[in-house]
Amino acid sequence: MKPPSSQERWLEISDNFYRKTNFSNCLGAVDGTHIRLIAPHFGGSNYYNYKNYNSIVLMAVVDADYRFIAVDIGSYGREGDSSIFKHWNFGKRLSEYRLNLSAPKALPNTTMTTPHVFLGDEAFTLVSDFLRPYPRNNLNNTCRVFNYRLSRARRIVECAFGILSNKWRVMKNYNCD
Repeated sequence: MKPPSSQERWLEISDNFYRKTNFSNCLGAVDGTHIRLIAPHFGGSNYYNYKNYNSIVLMAVVDADYRFIAVDIGSYGREGDSSIFKHWNFGKRLSEYRLNLSAPKALPNTTMTTPHVFLGDEAFTLVSDFLRPYPRNNLNNTCRVFNYRLSRARRIVECAFGILSNKWRVMKNYNCD
């Protein structure tokens, strides 16, 4: 699955995110989900995750309409989201500025220009074009509001995984025991 290649398409995604979530300059929500499996014979502990079962990880970038923009599936369950994203072709292209993203744009009702960004949870690394919430200790009101808005916009990817698992029940409650 190829991510959008034109700056115009990225701008459409950003505008739609703002309309639906009130989070400006957002190009997508990113997260990973574990898909249960019976570990291969010689898999060792590679597939065993922190949730105490064997899995592979589905990493995805989702737009505001719950559509998958980019996906990667097959990473070991023991790997963390940040590591998977960093080694994923999409993550590499993002860090090398090869995704042909739209130019920075002013925030609504201001003259402050900011880059377009992707949103993730606390598991991801904070970089210039990828936002995550502030750490939860000693937050002021501004940081709390930011975390709330980011979380509300990032929920899109969680809902997309829910829609996917309801469509394909095998992803929901596969019993490996």
